[in-house]
Amino acid sequence: MAKKKVAVIGATGVAGQQFLASLAGHPQFEVVALAASERSAGKLYKDAITDAHGAFRWYCQESLSPEFAKIKVEDAAKLDATKVDLIFTAVESDAAKDLEPRYAQTTPVVSTASAFRYEKDVPIFIPGVNQNHDQLIAVQRKNRGWKGFVTPVPNCTTTGLAMSLKPLHDSFGVMQVIMTSMQACSGAGRSPGVIALDITDNVVPYIPKEEEKVEKETQKILGTIVNGEVAPAPFPVSATCTRVPVLEAHTEAVFVSLAKHATVEDAKKVMREFAKDFTALKLPSCPPRLIEVTDDPFRPQPRLDRDREGGMVTSVGRIRVDHALPNGIKYVLVSHNTKMGAAKGGMLVAEYLIHQGHI
Repeated sequence: MAKKKVAVIGATGVAGQQFLASLAGHPQFEVVALAASERSAGKLYKDAITDAHGAFRWYCQESLSPEFAKIKVEDAAKLDATKVDLIFTAVESDAAKDLEPRYAQTTPVVSTASAFRYEKDVPIFIPGVNQNHDQLIAVQRKNRGWKGFVTPVPNCTTTGLAMSLKPLHDSFGVMQVIMTSMQACSGAGRSPGVIALDITDNVVPYIPKEEEKVEKETQKILGTIVNGEVAPAPFPVSATCTRVPVLEAHTEAVFVSLAKHATVEDAKKVMREFAKDFTALKLPSCPPRLIEVTDDPFRPQPRLDRDREGGMVTSVGRIRVDHALPNGIKYVLVSHNTKMGAAKGGMLVAEYLIHQGHI
């Protein structure tokens, strides 16, 4: 099968770089265009991420692929979307509101931005969790007269939460969720980011708009399609989101009230067996399992568990009974915010949409 020609928009930013780090050598995608703001347009990519002092502003652990370094950056506002089969966007929400509908007139768009997450005809995909929401793509195309479509991945904090709740909800029913996050600094990006004097020796107890996103997105992702739109999951989600001095991976303490009684072993079993039909597709970015359950009471930990299976696994531990909630189960999870929770998760979404014939 010929590789799909792709463009990465916002390629010079942290999220765009994460796409490039994951796209190097990909068996299904060929990067043929990189785009960013007007000030970067016309420069070779390696020059566009080198500042006036000669500092090379590549922030990924993986090396920049030489093939990407030599691509000339285009102005995102002038990109011809018809020359590619797929566009990955990694821009701020305001820019996404303008750019993504333009591209989607002709070309599928997989986005890390929040601009279209809450539109009725737009799915928020988490691989293995709600891939049946792909039926919204046809609805979106019809509603908007597009040949392409826009499909965003969720907020990175939502990813691990919804992933871990899905097997519980399918098997026992979820009645309510309470979650407190301890989120990595990388979730704030580099600019403005979280400056060292704020986060060192500290926990910042508020992340603007984060809690609202997590609560709303979790209900949408775990909802059902009714009459061409998502009917949100009926259970309430209460989130407290904090920033901690960890570089990458979000840790979350989750408390769940179930509709049916489940033992700790029941909960472990359904999580361990989760999404075998999806992982059996053996998509290039998909790990052998989406959730890894540990019996070690001191795990998961972000430093030890975030890079499991290339950062694509949600690690869950400390599963135990919660006596304060009806049929209560509580646990701790670690999910990689810049891999499964962002660019690499978006790539897995695109791989699935190719498999289903949407791209």
